[in-house]
Amino acid sequence: MALFNFWKKEENLFDENICIEETRFVVLDTETTGFNYDNDRILCIGALILQNNIISIQDSFEVYIEQDHYDKATAQIHGILKAFVIQRPSELEALQQFLAFLGDSIIIAHHTTFDVTMINKALERNGLPELTNKCLDTAILYKKTLIKSHLFERKDHYTLDDLADKFDISKKDRHTALGDAYITAIAFLKIVSKLREKKEISLNSLFK
Repeated sequence: MALFNFWKKEENLFDENICIEETRFVVLDTETTGFNYDNDRILCIGALILQNNIISIQDSFEVYIEQDHYDKATAQIHGILKAFVIQRPSELEALQQFLAFLGDSIIIAHHTTFDVTMINKALERNGLPELTNKCLDTAILYKKTLIKSHLFERKDHYTLDDLADKFDISKKDRHTALGDAYITAIAFLKIVSKLREKKEISLNSLFK
């Protein structure tokens, strides 16, 4: 199965009259038991709607998923315990809730490949089709804002912490799915603003 079609670059995906502000984006993050696509599981999905330069906190999505898998090492990072007191839906129920929230929106995430692949693996386990939404990665978009110069050392990978530090974004809720989605949403707005300082940009140009 082709899991990575979501970041395939294409020419003019969207009508040139569609502006970035009017587009409905869903900014998401997942907390997982680890980084293995086959063996690890999603603990929580957090997502926010971003449209017209507004992050809709009141319309946020957050679901903690019933757990059969548990890893003490990663629990120290995300703080999600196996015996969490809140009622948690099954993986299938959580995915159905998320898909209803997502709709046909463009996905934004930091290191999108990981989050979307984890979701696609969960969808596959539950007999559901993989996501077909177009996706943007703030880790890749951020690199477009950097000056190309031999005097400036560019890193291969920029973490969400790197972007939070660069754009002076609070990291108070870091390593929660919804908190990381919020940081990512602010970073995306900052990136778009920086790109516009260089030249006029369109929705299509973000995918190139």
